[in-house]
Amino acid sequence: MGNESPARNAAAEQISTGPHGVLAAGRKLLFLEPFRRAEQQPAPPTGVEPRLDWQVAAVFVVTAICLTLLEYLVKGGHMRLAGYLNAIGLSWPADWLCSAINDSPARRFNELAYFSLGCTTVYFVLPALLIKLIFRQRLSDYGLKLRGAFKDVWMYGLMLCGVIPAVIAVSFTAPFQAKYPFYDLEPGEPLWPYLVIWELLYALQFVALEFFFRGFLVHGTRRQLGYYSLFAMTVPYCMIHFGKPILETFAAIIAGIVLGIMSLRTRSVWMGAALHITVAWLMDALALWHKGLLSWMR
Repeated sequence: MGNESPARNAAAEQISTGPHGVLAAGRKLLFLEPFRRAEQQPAPPTGVEPRLDWQVAAVFVVTAICLTLLEYLVKGGHMRLAGYLNAIGLSWPADWLCSAINDSPARRFNELAYFSLGCTTVYFVLPALLIKLIFRQRLSDYGLKLRGAFKDVWMYGLMLCGVIPAVIAVSFTAPFQAKYPFYDLEPGEPLWPYLVIWELLYALQFVALEFFFRGFLVHGTRRQLGYYSLFAMTVPYCMIHFGKPILETFAAIIAGIVLGIMSLRTRSVWMGAALHITVAWLMDALALWHKGLLSWMR
């Protein structure tokens, strides 16, 4: 083995830096290294009967509960929640909720705030309570840590550079301009306070979403599932996009896998949340610009 000719060594070096070498490096960076890290768990002793991992089971059950609450109580709107409250005899909070939202001059904003805060409760508060009160573990072990969050930040930058041209192109279509922003300004309405506050609530919602899928689900199951935890996470992440345009739902599958890989690599969800927020704010800004509501950007 040590008698290889210099020419052969040079040829091998050339191959390693060629297209195949780049593909091999990318495969190692995106798949092999996160796979090895996710699989770095001690193997069970031989002859020991396998037992149910109740924490992993709890993660999946709570995930199902959270997504059910999201569908029926958050996406269903405050009137549906009020109906459920009335059905179990809690008429006072139901009446208060309806009055606070329906009788306010800022009803449009209140309805969006209800949606955003509901998403934050389902995606963040409930899983965080499980982690802290039942598991007695740190939230930082589930992706909420700053240390290492900026590892491979250039990869997030590449993803953003790939998404921005597509977002700009789609922003010229009528369906895009009809849908965004979710808080649509009335003629002559200033950006402050409602649009600005909504955009902050919108960002908070994405932090909660990243924690739920790339933190709670991925890091809550990787001890048992290893690298396959990111695929288990991608299924419900894809499903919350049902009802949206089919291309957006297919894109969510790819985004879920890629962001899951990055979460396994960095053990943090912060840059994934930053990526989501940047794209969302860009989409809203472009929609407002097309409608002539951000004339200073022209």
